[in-house]
Amino acid sequence: MLGLSALAGFGKNNAASGSAGLNEEKEKKAIIESINAETAAFFKRDYEEVTKYFVHTDYSFHAWNNADGTYSATVGWLAINEKYRNYIKDNPVAEGSSSHPKVERRNMIYKFFNSELAFVTWDQYNSDSGMKTYQLSKETRIMEKQDGLWKIANMTAFWDYKNLIPVESLK
Repeated sequence: MLGLSALAGFGKNNAASGSAGLNEEKEKKAIIESINAETAAFFKRDYEEVTKYFVHTDYSFHAWNNADGTYSATVGWLAINEKYRNYIKDNPVAEGSSSHPKVERRNMIYKFFNSELAFVTWDQYNSDSGMKTYQLSKETRIMEKQDGLWKIANMTAFWDYKNLIPVESLK
């Protein structure tokens, strides 16, 4: 009997510390606004703008795969910041343009752990600069709310570099 009472109490406490009372639709909109802004800034190679959308902590994490089969996995804001600075410097785009001018997201799934922590995953279609093909990437983010704004604590992106999708076929 005591065990059942303890489990019942745990369930109530767990629900109270979760996303109860959270306006998920409002928070989803705020999260996607942050994700959209970070993506646009990165594809435009705007270093100062990109850095606004990340938590600057020792547990920040960033990983992606490369077209040559290698990957990049970086832990901690100082290392991520340096990687971004170097990548943006070494891979410029023309002023006012974007390396991937059109991005489409599908199959968005959100999991709120509480009012300040969420997991998001989706399929992302990234156009080439000429708007002829898309590359599919499988994306995840762990989002943390800091000072009322959703920021990226963990970013993972796996791109399919081989199977290009004609722009006109994505409907």
